Amino acid sequence: MNYILFDGAVRNQLLPFTYTKPVADLRFGILTLREKWEKFLQTTTTTVTEEYLSERWPMVELEINTMINAAVCPSESLVEQIKNLKEEQVLTFEDTYIAFIAKEEEEIDLDSFQEIAVNAEPLMIEHTWDLFSKNDQAIQADFDLLTKDRISAEIPDCVFCVNKEQIFVEEGAKLTIASLNASNGPIYIGEHAEVMEGCAVRGPFALCEHATLKMGAKIYGATTVGPHSKVGGEVNNSIIMGYSNKGHDGFLGNSVLGEWCNIGADSNNSNLKNNYAEVRLWDYETERFAPTGLQFCGLMMGDHSKCGINTMFNTGTVIGVSSNIFGAGFPRNFVPSFSWGGSSGTTTYKTSKAFEVAEKVMQRRNIEFTDEDRAILEHVFEETQQYRRD
Repeated sequence: MNYILFDGAVRNQLLPFTYTKPVADLRFGILTLREKWEKFLQTTTTTVTEEYLSERWPMVELEINTMINAAVCPSESLVEQIKNLKEEQVLTFEDTYIAFIAKEEEEIDLDSFQEIAVNAEPLMIEHTWDLFSKNDQAIQADFDLLTKDRISAEIPDCVFCVNKEQIFVEEGAKLTIASLNASNGPIYIGEHAEVMEGCAVRGPFALCEHATLKMGAKIYGATTVGPHSKVGGEVNNSIIMGYSNKGHDGFLGNSVLGEWCNIGADSNNSNLKNNYAEVRLWDYETERFAPTGLQFCGLMMGDHSKCGINTMFNTGTVIGVSSNIFGAGFPRNFVPSFSWGGSSGTTTYKTSKAFEVAEKVMQRRNIEFTDEDRAILEHVFEETQQYRRD
């Protein structure tokens, strides 16, 4: 069977992160959504996404295809139901389409399909803040999947462990004089990751391959540090997608950072309003601030965005793609993509300058800034022009 992951309407609720990638390639828990599905299905998948992303993430369509909502996390029972689907049946949870069968180049009318309810409520992402607020469930599910019937690499005697049965270290990882407390959730240390001296970690926590916790880092769950990222200071209940750095002291809480981001030294975000009120977050679909239902909500920062030293972010701040924030005071709670500046105002961050920085940053990790990267970011620049004032 050919499996295709589709973005669906939820894509607009997951901006700015889905400006630069399909929903399937967001990291949630330890793995990306695509990696989860491919492990459960034991095969590769392709994607239905925006046209400008399709050159990098093309759809491969065969005569018969199973279409799966990429924002939904797999489970054994859900995968079994999907594999038992027949033509003109659609698997649903409440008002959400989960999966259905599609024939090549055939028009689909899901309203005419027989609806089959899922056996159990699935773990799924409906808003950007779900990424961190549901990350505990996602880490636990991925931990169980990745460690089933496997034995952890040896943990050095100099590392203090609590609930060691819920700590798993992959081969090649380095740990030195650290504290790992898995009382409240599992701790996963990926291949060739490093936990430096003096780090204190409470699960649920995932340190993905080639990522680093710098000396003295204080990590509270549920937190994910994506591949090739470097993290120091204090982090609480956050996701760092990958290839991003928060390498110095400062607080990051109830937040999500995209890829290729950098947080300057001693930068902090607020995750709780002074009056303890519900946090409102910028909604790209309605183009206004929308209630989250959360009391704790921090910073949402899109790919390639950065901030200077001592930057302060207010509760519920959204930073678009490829923005550069610096200076004293709090920037606005919504900073559009390709913005340059801070609390005193922003100007347009010209693509020529932004691409020059992106190329240098990616070269440091031996990754090429390709023509595809350039085309995607140019599209994002044009699509987000309406939010910039100059």
